[in-house]
Order: sequence, then C-alpha cells, then structure tokens
Amino acid sequence: MAISKDKKKEIVKSLGEKVAKQKAMVFADFTGLKVKDMVELKKKLRENGAELKVAKKTLMTIVFKDKKIAADPKKMQGEIALVMGYSDEVSPARVVYEFSRTNKFIKILGGYLENKEIGLSEVQALAMLPSRQQLLANMVGSMSSPARNFAYVLQANITGLVRALSQIKKAE
Repeated sequence: MAISKDKKKEIVKSLGEKVAKQKAMVFADFTGLKVKDMVELKKKLRENGAELKVAKKTLMTIVFKDKKIAADPKKMQGEIALVMGYSDEVSPARVVYEFSRTNKFIKILGGYLENKEIGLSEVQALAMLPSRQQLLANMVGSMSSPARNFAYVLQANITGLVRALSQIKKAE
C-alpha cells in the first residue's frame, strides 16, 4: 500500500526529531522477526531509555541527509530498524546485542555514535561495556581501597601489640 506525500512528510518530521535527540543509534536487520518478539524488544528498549523505529530506507536517507548523518540505509541489507538511545550511549547497543543472542532473526548491522558511523564490531564492543552504575561502583571501590587497607594495617599493629602484651602477662 502506497503512503501519501503528507504521511511521508509527517514520518520524516517525526523521525527527524527523534534522530536529533538521540545519543546513540544502532541499525538492525529484523527480517523474519515475529511480532511478539518485536513487541518484547520494544518493551526492553523502553525500559532502558531507548526506542525502535521502522521506516522506509528512502525516508531514512532523507532524514539522515537533513541531519548530516553519513550512514546510507540503502546500502544496508534487509529490513532496517533504527534503535535510538536517549538516556545513554550504551543501552541501545546492549539491549539489541543481548536480544540478538537469543533471537536469530535480529542482526546488528552497525550504528552511529558521536557524529560518526560505527561498524558491527564497535557496536558489540559498546554492548560489552559495563553499565554506568557498575563503573561508578568500581571507581568508588578503587578510591576507598587505599584508606581501607591503611586502616587495616594500623589495626594489625595495635592487635599485634595487644597479643604481645597478653603473652607477656601469661608468662608472668
């Protein structure tokens, strides 16, 4: 079924607004994906501050040209879905990567991060990064470790002194 020009303009405008506010974008081929799986993927993405949008490749090309994005959807194989992350750069890559490990019908094709196109290997590397909370916890642990170790060393000296005095008392 053909889409009217007004509807195409509306899609381009809506998609353009979403692309303008994204922090990271992942391109995925969803050929053969069942509707229930697509709904499940969209739900997981929403929970992580990301969104999946599907549009015709020609409309994506218009939006990308307008937003000065170098990616060319027409060169990508299959049916293309744009997964856009609004809250952080890692979540769209992580969710799509984890979903693709359990569902053979979704394939990551590449992505777009910090005004440059990235390939499949970079998207996978991005998906493997620990979460922000995990990185912050590691940093706090690293920062508190020297102070904790210093307190332990000081405590060990006092404990040793108390044991030595206790042994002297027993010897008397």
